[in-house]
Amino acid sequence: MNIEIVEKADHPKLIEVWEASVRATHDFLAEGDLQELKPLILKQYFDAVDLRCVKNGNGEIQGFCGVHDGNIEMLFISPDARGKGIGAMLAAHAIKEKGASKVDVNEQNEQAVGFYQHIGFKVIGRSPVDGQGKPYPLLHMVL
Repeated sequence: MNIEIVEKADHPKLIEVWEASVRATHDFLAEGDLQELKPLILKQYFDAVDLRCVKNGNGEIQGFCGVHDGNIEMLFISPDARGKGIGAMLAAHAIKEKGASKVDVNEQNEQAVGFYQHIGFKVIGRSPVDGQGKPYPLLHMVL
């Protein structure tokens, strides 16, 4: 598996991976909030970050990571590809190649919090709402 640059043509597949990943890990997220986020991510957020992905041997995207201004803004892995080191590979690339040293994580997403702690991030703060002002607390983490 190699890390590849994401092309605009990959965005429809990325949103599929994003939705499957969110449904598998963000059980606290209301359906309406998920549907509200989907077009924003597809039409705005993907273009605002430096995107990289990992594809399997068949060329199918297994996970992706977006970095902006030293922040890991998004890291999502296809549910059937979890536990295979793809997230760690993408995070290591973001840190080493893109200079990422910060991440905000939904507090209720305990798996993600544990993942980032496992690779060296520490919680330095908390916000009671997410970036859209929704009641999903964020943990601010740094290396």
